[in-house]
Parts: sequence; structure tokens; C-alpha cells
Amino acid sequence: MRWSELYVPTLRDDPADADAASHRLLVRGGFIRQLMAGHYSLLPLAVRVRAKVVEVIREEMGRIGAQEWLLPAMHPAEIWQKSGRWEVMGEEMFRLKDRKGADFALGMTHEEVIATAALELSSYKQLPQIWYQFQTKFRDEPRPKSGLMRVREFTMKDAYSFDLDQAGLDRSFDLNHEAYTRIFRRLGIPAIPVQASSGSMGGSASVEFMSPTEAGEDLVVHCTSCGYAANVEKATSALATVADDASAPTPEPFDTPDTKTIDDLATQHSVPADRQVKTLVYVLDGQITLVLMRGDHNLVEQKLLDVTAARTARPAQPDEIREALGASPGSLGAVGVTAHPVIADEALRGRTGMATGANKDGVHLRGVDVERDITVGRWADLREVQAGESCPVCGTALEVVRTVEVGHIFKLGRKYTEALGVTVLGPDGTRVTPIMGCYGIGVERAIAAIVEAHHDDAGIVWPAAVAPFEVALVPVGKSDEATDKAVADLYAGLRAERVDVILDDRAERPGVKFRDIELIGIPYRITIGARGLAEGNVEVTTRATGETTTIPLAEAIPHVRTLITTP
Repeated sequence: MRWSELYVPTLRDDPADADAASHRLLVRGGFIRQLMAGHYSLLPLAVRVRAKVVEVIREEMGRIGAQEWLLPAMHPAEIWQKSGRWEVMGEEMFRLKDRKGADFALGMTHEEVIATAALELSSYKQLPQIWYQFQTKFRDEPRPKSGLMRVREFTMKDAYSFDLDQAGLDRSFDLNHEAYTRIFRRLGIPAIPVQASSGSMGGSASVEFMSPTEAGEDLVVHCTSCGYAANVEKATSALATVADDASAPTPEPFDTPDTKTIDDLATQHSVPADRQVKTLVYVLDGQITLVLMRGDHNLVEQKLLDVTAARTARPAQPDEIREALGASPGSLGAVGVTAHPVIADEALRGRTGMATGANKDGVHLRGVDVERDITVGRWADLREVQAGESCPVCGTALEVVRTVEVGHIFKLGRKYTEALGVTVLGPDGTRVTPIMGCYGIGVERAIAAIVEAHHDDAGIVWPAAVAPFEVALVPVGKSDEATDKAVADLYAGLRAERVDVILDDRAERPGVKFRDIELIGIPYRITIGARGLAEGNVEVTTRATGETTTIPLAEAIPHVRTLITTP
């Protein structure tokens, strides 16, 4: 490819709305352009990168015996209604009607569709199966941001496994886990596999692959000692033991007229936050529910959803709270409450001498024994782990790392095969419902994650495996017959060796060419000019290090070939 034939609209300045390095550099480098919020056009350079990312994924999926499909992007409502997710997906699902008034959805994911396709499986002898595709997905993301990292239209590699039993699912899950590890290593994405919530997907277990970046919106709790890692939605920690005061014979009310928050009670009445019971009021599937936390702990809503299996959840409104408890937020508590379910965080189990709201405005209770005075219907781990708390496995202080999710694998179970009626004839002649797994990678998000991990002040530093071009060949200085021939021969030789090379034949100063090549992140640059050729040499520059080496012209091609193929 010649640069003069390529459309590369690089920009000198950063886009004003870019809030992530990948967003800024992919726009400046001429890789992407925004059509509207959450929707991006991929320009020629990005298409080249995307094709290489897809090929790496395709190779590793083929390595574990997966077969590629292509499923429709528009789905009939009926199959989503059968699984129960037509309602659960809520406003994130794009819905539409055809001219006959029938309901359809633009696919967010394809569990229902692939399960429908699996209706043609008839015997256990056809299992296991791993099917995958690259398909456009749509999500009505309320706050698209950070370029390709949080969008409303994107390509997903989603794979689905069908097995006869749990042991088969475990094997398929492990195969995909290993494939993902290889994929992210080849793509140059630093990915931490972490325990995660299965969310609306359902199933018994899931693992997210999280890549550290300050532009991410997910928090991962990580132990550098033993390797424990979990999304904050799933993470646990070992808390230090708290020595409590004895409780009063019964809770004692005390006036707190200007107390509205945990901090107010701590500063105005000398009740430390870790000796307070914080009462949150939620509406779970339409039912008012009290959720109790230690005053200095934060609730993780996904943990609440997971433990209750609630299909819908939201904080109660002030009028709902007053009707249920007779008081306003700031004076709420669960002592004596029996009309509404109470769920308490495990950190409150066994606590005595605590303070909480009295369900009377401007009044709190002290001397509360949680297990004696509160009718807790369910105990659960609901709190958000904080940095510095002890690892639940080895006791080392935990780190909390900001990340972006680049892959997610699930043990789905039989939720979708049962809902869609998928069965096969088992070894004993009875009908058996296959068990499913699901495995996803966002392709464009992976591109953004690569840039987040590989960039500097000058631009992107693509790993050679996914770079739009592996080598830039740059003639400099005045043109003459000998130089032109050397450039043409070197260009042809690189192409013959299947090196992905771009010839920068623009009539620009060397500095302009070098800056553009650094910005778009081509891993290696060969600079060739009359002065160097007079001594039989060219210069090879490595983008990642900035190191320039003088190489004999005759050795340039094998030298670059070695650089490209060396891990």
C-alpha cells in the first residue's frame, strides 16, 4: 500500500470531547469518526486493525474446535419472552415493530437465537458443540462515552457451548478460558481474569477478563500475593474484628434533630460510622425491602440483585419510604420492623451496642443488638470491598484497580435450553436438556483496550500482530535513480516476504512523515535515503522504544522479519 493512495485523515489537535487516551488517539490518528453518540464509523486503518483482531480470535476459537456461524441481528420478541428477558432487559434493548405490528428487538446478545438453532440437535452423540459468530450488537446505552469503549453499536464475538452434563460444561468453560488467555496475550491486552456476577445472563458462574486503565468504569479487587481477583460486584474481603460495647437491655432512643447522614451522627453525637446501622430502602420486584449496612460500608446493588434474584430493583422514593416506615431518610431503622423483608450485610452479624434510626424524624436508637432487636430475614455479603482490606484467601492487603471489561465467559446452565425446549436423546434413551455456556469478546472495545495499554505522548504503539501496517518504508532526501530503485526493490521484497508494509511516498518533509507514522503507531520504520545508501545502509526504527539501528540494505528485510516475528 502507498500512503498517497490511503485515506488517513490525521488531526493535529485532540478532539475536545475525548475523555480516554484511546478515544483521543483513534480520532487523531484517523481510525474512527463519530456519527452520533455511541455510534462510530471505522475508517480504513481501523478496518485493517479490526480484521487482524478478528483473525486472532478466529484462529484461537478454531484451535478449541469452535465452528463459526452468522446469526440474525434482528430477533422476534417471542424467543425473548420465552426466556423471560423481554421485560428484564428494560430500556437497554432497542425494540421496534414491523409493518404488521409484530414486536422485534435488535440483538443485544444471542442466547435465545442460538438455543433456537440448537433445536435441531437430536442426540447426545452430537455433543459437545461450540458455536461462535462475529455479529453487530445494539444496546441503548444511556451514557455512551470514551470512544469505542462504551457504545451503542458494536461487534461482539459471542460463542456458545452445548454439553450433555455439568462435567462437559466445565470442560468447555475451561477450553474457552484458555483460548481467551491466548487471545489477549496475542493481542497485547493485559487482561486479569476475575470472578464476576452473571447479572441478567444467569447461570452458576462467570469470569470477566479485565484490562487495567484509568478510562475504565469497572473496579477489580486484586491480591498481588496470591492472585485472588474479583469484580467489585463479586469481591469479598476479611474484615478486622471490631470490639463492641455491650448492648442496653433494650434500644434507647435519643434526640437527633439535625442529623440526616452517617457523618452527621458521627460528628454531632460521637457515634463512629462503623458503630452505625445504615438502613437503605429498596423496591425489589415491587416489594418494599430494608437493606442494612454498616455505616461506613457501601452497598453493591448487583450483589443485592444476585442474592435476591430480583428481576427489578430500585431505591424507594421518599413518599414510599414514609408510607412504609413513618419517617424520612436520615432517621430510618429496622428495629421492630416486621411488615417488610429485612436483608442485612454479613458485617453486621453479631454486632452489639450499635446505633440506628428510630423510624421517627429526629430520633435515633443506641444500644442496639442487631440479632436481638432486628428481624433479619436474610444475611448476605452486600458490601463494596475497599483497598487495604485483607484478602479473603491469604490476608494480604487488597488493591482496587480501575479496569475495562474485554471479555466475559459464563456457565449459563439450562436456563435457555429449557426455555426454548432444546432436548437430545441421552445414552439411556431418555430426553436430556443440554447445558450451555456463553463466551463474549467485544471486538472494537478490544481495539480500544490495546490502545489504552500501548500508547505514549506521540501516539499509538500497536503490537505488530494487530498494527494496521507492520512496517513503514520512508524515502527521505532528494530523489535519484539509485534511491528510487532501492526503494522499489525494498518495497517489493518486503511484500514478497508477506510483510504488511506501507510506502510513504508523500511529498512531505521527513518530520511530517515521522510524526504521522508515530501517531498511527506503525511498529517499525525503515528510513532510506541517498546519504545512507552511499554507504549501503538504511535505518530501522522501533516505535515502542524509539531505538534506531543502522542496517546494511541487503539485511534490512530479514532483520525486519525477525523483529516482527519475535514475541
